[in-house]
Amino acid sequence: MNKIDLGLTYDDVLLVPKRSKVAHRKDVSTRTKLTDKISMNIPFISANMDTVTESNMAIALAHAGGIGIIHRFMSIERQVDEVKKVKRHEGFILYKPFTLGPTATISLAREMAVKNQVSSFVIVDEKDRVLGILTRRDILFENNADLQVSRFMTPFEKLIYGPTNITLEKAKNLIQKYKIEKLPLIDKNRCLKGLITSRSIEHFYLYTDSTKDKFGRLRVGAAIGAVGDYLERAKELIDSGVDVLVLDVAHGHNEIAIKAVGNVRKKFKDIEIIGGNVATPGAVLDLIKLGVNAVKVGIGPGGLCTTRLVAGVGVPQFSAVRECSLIAKRYKVPIIADGGTNYPGDITKALAAGASSCMLAGWFAGTDESPGGIIYRRGMKYKIHRGAASFLAVADRKMASNEVTNVDKLNSVVPEGVESIIPYKGNVKDVIYQLLGALRSGMSYCNAMTISELHRNAEFLRITEAGFRESKSHNIQEIT
Repeated sequence: MNKIDLGLTYDDVLLVPKRSKVAHRKDVSTRTKLTDKISMNIPFISANMDTVTESNMAIALAHAGGIGIIHRFMSIERQVDEVKKVKRHEGFILYKPFTLGPTATISLAREMAVKNQVSSFVIVDEKDRVLGILTRRDILFENNADLQVSRFMTPFEKLIYGPTNITLEKAKNLIQKYKIEKLPLIDKNRCLKGLITSRSIEHFYLYTDSTKDKFGRLRVGAAIGAVGDYLERAKELIDSGVDVLVLDVAHGHNEIAIKAVGNVRKKFKDIEIIGGNVATPGAVLDLIKLGVNAVKVGIGPGGLCTTRLVAGVGVPQFSAVRECSLIAKRYKVPIIADGGTNYPGDITKALAAGASSCMLAGWFAGTDESPGGIIYRRGMKYKIHRGAASFLAVADRKMASNEVTNVDKLNSVVPEGVESIIPYKGNVKDVIYQLLGALRSGMSYCNAMTISELHRNAEFLRITEAGFRESKSHNIQEIT
C-alpha cells in the first residue's frame, strides 16, 4: 500500500493575518472568473439542485453579480423554459418580444401573459409588420374574452416607437416624455426588431453589478447529465441562450462522464463547459485536455451528501481544492469549490486555496427564491432541502421517468444523500450580503484587494481540534 497522505478540511486550517494595505473592506474587489470567458462580480454560484436553483434563484444570483445553475431534474422543455425566463427577465433590448396576431382573442392574450409572465404583446401581421401594441391595462376590465385584441390595442398610428439603433439615453427620454412602459423598435419596413421596457432600463441602472451577456441579458447556466438525453438537452439549452453547461455527475472522472464531456465539446464547440465533480489533480488534467472551461471540485463535502460514509470515498475539501488548483493554474482554467463551506470563513479559505468561485447550496436553500413552498412546524417556517442522491430525490426521478413503476423496486436504491428541513431565511439577497461582507473582511486580513492577490498572499496554518474549538464562540450562552 502506498503512503497514506493527510487530507484537510476547512476546519483544519486558518489563514494567517498579514500586514494589510486595505483601508476598508468595501475597497476590496470580489470580481472573478467563472470560466475563462465569463466573468462575475462576486464568486458565488447557486448549486444545480432541485431545492436550490430554478429561474428565480438564477435571476437573483445574476442580479447580485454571480450566476445560478438550473438543475436538470425536470423535462427538457421545462428546463429550457427556466433558462428563457432568466434570459428574458432583463436586457436593454428584448430581441424576440412576445407577439400576437390581430385576430387573437383576449382569452389567448391572457393565457399567454400568464404562461410567459409578461404584461404586453406587440401585435404584428403575417409579415411581422407592427400593427400596434396591447398591454394588460387595455383588457383589464373586459368581460368578453372572445373579442379580438385588435379592438383594444394601441394602433400603429398612435404608437410611440424607436429606431433599431437607438441609444439607452434616447430610449429613456422617449419613455419618460410620453409616459409609456414599452418602446417597440421598428425598421424602415415597419418590421419589429426588438422591444425596450421601462423595467429593463430601470434594472440597467439598479443592478450595476449584474452578470450579463453581450446583449445585456442576465447570464445563466444549466446542468446536463452524462447518459440518455444529455446531447439533446444540451442542444435545446444552447438554442435557448444558456451561457454555460455544467456536466452534473457525482464522479466526474468516470469513463462515462469523460466520454460525455468529449461528446459535448465535439458537438458544441463554442459553448462554455464546466466539468466535474472531481477531487484529484489527475482528474482535473483529464477534463482540461477534453476542453472544459472550468472544473468543479468536491466529492462528498456537502452537508446533505453521505457519499464518504456510504461509499467510503472522497477527499477532504480543503486538500482537494488546493491540489486541484495547482494543476488548473498551469492551464489558466478556473476551479469551482463545490461544497463544505459550513461557515462564511470557509468561502474565504476555499478561494485562498486556489478556487476562483464557490458553488453554494445550503446557504441559498430556504430562501424565497429557492424552489418549493414554506412548511410550518411548531410555529416555525421551514423549507425542504435535499441532496441530489438522497432517497426521495432519486425515487422521484425514477418514478417520474417511468424507470421504476413498482414502488417495491425502490428498495434497491442506495442513497448517498439525505433530506432535511431548514429554517426559512427570507430574501436571498440578504444572505449574499452577509457572505460577501465576510469574504471582504477575510480578504482585508490577508492584504488582498482582489481574489488574485488572495491566491498569492494566502498563508495557511494547520490547527488542532482545540484550535477549532477556540475559533468558535465558547464559555458563554449564545442568545442569537
